[in-house]
Amino acid sequence: MNKIGLIVEREFTERVRKKSFIISTLLTPLLMIAMMVLPSVMMLKGNSDTKNVVVIDNSPEQFVGKQLTSGKTVSFNLLAPGETLGKARMQHKSEYGILVIGSDILDNPQNLQLVLNDASSMSVEENIQSQIQGILRTERLKRYNLENMDQILADANVRVNSLQTLKNNEQEDDENMEKTSTTASWLMGLILGMLLYFILIVYGQQVLQSVIDEKQTRVLDVMVTSCTPFELMMGKILGIAVVAALQIVIWAVLIIGASAFVMPLIMGGNNVEAALAAAQNVPDPEVLSMVGKFTDVSYLAGLFLELLLYIVGGFLFYASMYAAIGSAVDTPQDAAQFNGIIMMPVIISIMVMMSVMNDPNSNLVFWCSMIPFTSPIVMMARIPFGIPTWQVAVSLVVLYISFILMTWVAARIFRVGVFMHGKKPSWKDLGAWIKMK
Repeated sequence: MNKIGLIVEREFTERVRKKSFIISTLLTPLLMIAMMVLPSVMMLKGNSDTKNVVVIDNSPEQFVGKQLTSGKTVSFNLLAPGETLGKARMQHKSEYGILVIGSDILDNPQNLQLVLNDASSMSVEENIQSQIQGILRTERLKRYNLENMDQILADANVRVNSLQTLKNNEQEDDENMEKTSTTASWLMGLILGMLLYFILIVYGQQVLQSVIDEKQTRVLDVMVTSCTPFELMMGKILGIAVVAALQIVIWAVLIIGASAFVMPLIMGGNNVEAALAAAQNVPDPEVLSMVGKFTDVSYLAGLFLELLLYIVGGFLFYASMYAAIGSAVDTPQDAAQFNGIIMMPVIISIMVMMSVMNDPNSNLVFWCSMIPFTSPIVMMARIPFGIPTWQVAVSLVVLYISFILMTWVAARIFRVGVFMHGKKPSWKDLGAWIKMK
């Protein structure tokens, strides 16, 4: 164990001193913090100025322009009947734009023009389109001469902006049910899954490249005179695993610290969710729930703890394969055919992860979160949706047992491959090395 510890220390210190480690360790959480902070700040303080729109309404009795309602997004100024566009363009250059409504707008809803004096705004265009659509719908319904038309339209004008979702905690107290957000869960799962992908690929390749480099320079031939091939392989894998775990811990501390201290400061010392609710006339429950998730310290801490468990297990599982392949070849080019096979489950994991939002409990997603080749990435994409704890526990147990088995297989390849030079092995050769006593 002392020899393994020395190899772990060597691999660890060699990597944490690199500039690339320091830069990636600092930049990654900054990007994640920005993703958490910016949406809240933009919703709270990023409201744009009201756009002034001049309206030229050629419809009968200007029935459209008279019903347009000004608000925070856009303010309407209806010009007198008969006003021409050319004259309005000269007199209203300082306004945001000029809305021209055709005389046959009721039968030809496409007869609309918005002449802009400034850059286009999607929110303004959506506001104008939705208002005119509602006005035309009302006017067309009036053609049927129904009684109590105004009351019918008022009762029928119902719009569901969002659906508030709660997690059933199996308790009788309805007030303490946890708010959930499908969008927040999917975003968090996507971020965590991509982090795992980054760790598996980047640090796994480091194991592969390290073994190949030391084999090419015959350093491994010297090292195995002082320790067994198994000790050498485990020392390299565990050393790089500690580097990956340290990076995740630093990310977790920075991101959770930002959630606990930076966000309240930005919001003036207030609760973030409450501040957003107070800043909007009709707060969207989905938006508020999403912001609440991203700023919940205990929730983020739990996610990072599970992420750490899957990173350690997933990395050890894949790193043992990378180490075995690195010992069996002499150059990175020779490793390409084997590396492609190792990469295939990781790519499949990313593809399955993208479908988690549609149904995190589908048969495909469930089994991919249990199979050790795909479980680290897929399970981390599922966890934010609040899946049963037993599924996470079973997945972790299977992953760590599979790591032990994969390490045994990799060690048998490593003990032979580390002494082989000048010949690229085939799959048949690898099988023979595993069976060799």
